[in-house]
Amino acid sequence: MEIIKYPEKKDWNNLLLRPAADNDQLVEKVSLILEAVKNGGDTAVRKYTREFDGTNLQSFEVSATEWTAAHHIPEALKKAIQLAASNIIAFHEKQIEPVVVTETMPGVQCWRRSVAIDKVGLYIPGGTAPLFSTLLMTGLPAIIAGCREIVVCTPPGKDGKLDPALLYTASWIGITRLFKIGGAQAIAAMTYGTESIPAVYKIVGPGNRYVTAAKQQVQQQGIAIDMPAGPSEVCILADGSANPAFIAADLLAQAEHGSDSQVLLVTTMASLIPDVMEEISKQVQSLPRKPIALQALENSKLILVKDIPEAIDLVNAYAPEHLILNCQDVDEVANNIINAGSVFIGNYTPETVGDYASGTNHTLPTNGYAKAYSGVSTDTFLKKISFQKLDHSGLMNIAPSVITMAEAEGLQGHANAVKIRL
Repeated sequence: MEIIKYPEKKDWNNLLLRPAADNDQLVEKVSLILEAVKNGGDTAVRKYTREFDGTNLQSFEVSATEWTAAHHIPEALKKAIQLAASNIIAFHEKQIEPVVVTETMPGVQCWRRSVAIDKVGLYIPGGTAPLFSTLLMTGLPAIIAGCREIVVCTPPGKDGKLDPALLYTASWIGITRLFKIGGAQAIAAMTYGTESIPAVYKIVGPGNRYVTAAKQQVQQQGIAIDMPAGPSEVCILADGSANPAFIAADLLAQAEHGSDSQVLLVTTMASLIPDVMEEISKQVQSLPRKPIALQALENSKLILVKDIPEAIDLVNAYAPEHLILNCQDVDEVANNIINAGSVFIGNYTPETVGDYASGTNHTLPTNGYAKAYSGVSTDTFLKKISFQKLDHSGLMNIAPSVITMAEAEGLQGHANAVKIRL
């Protein structure tokens, strides 16, 4: 990890850059995949599944026989998934807004109603880890919102199968349409539809660079997406009161996600840096995904700043996906955070709890998009339709202003639509 001490503000933009990739080449590759699936349907998807996932599938949808694997997981894991689901439901159900009718003036009523998006596609990353937790985070809000058709795509293993825990999670929450497709080809299939995979109106879920690039490209073609959500990241803001072992564990927890992940420590205490480095060296040895974590740490930084206000400014400039606050006056510091996907407050709130079971959503904006995007919520699966209803007196009350404004804009037809009713 790179150590940077007291960087000047003019250097922050370069300092806070995410790991770079050859974006031009990526865009071109993804574009070719999208076009191939658009024209070739299942045949193209089958080709890319063989090429990228190393398995030759005749049928993509999980069959009735395969669903039986959902029962073959430990009881303790079943109970953990059920607890997580319960907490996620409790948090996301509160996000449903009641309809409120407002009388803006006598005889003029306005209101807004939330309506579920009819067909949604969920992308669940796979590859190096079966992220059944992401199915909870995307599937449950979609169900709570009331989406009529929910299509799930996730990469198969080389044996052409899905992890039993993922199947159990889908079965438990009521997801029935599950397809063994990953990468940009899955995004293409849900965008255009194929012989076996239905097209949807909105695609939700995180993924690697290829998935993110595919989502961004299909958005330009009229498909809605949740957000650009690429490689995962965490930032920790800490002072002298922080525990170095806790910090190291949190940094490694995120680093093991993928070699393109990034972790950041921003601290006001110089002596904390060597202590954290020592803890990282010790703790990484026991990780099964040690090579991945070590590669991610090469993209990562430990930054020393002069005080907490500067630390807050630096964190807000970085706009992390996950932000952990390990410092004194932690609630006050939290109130000054304006750019972050999700915030974890205090020494006993590891980012891992949000990944799995606290109730908040772990599908969050990365790469600085937290400056303008929110994480996935029930709102992600809803659209808001506004309504208005005027009686005769209401139209009489508002008509003079509407006519005056329409005529001032030179839109006589607009004015006439009111005048004819008077």
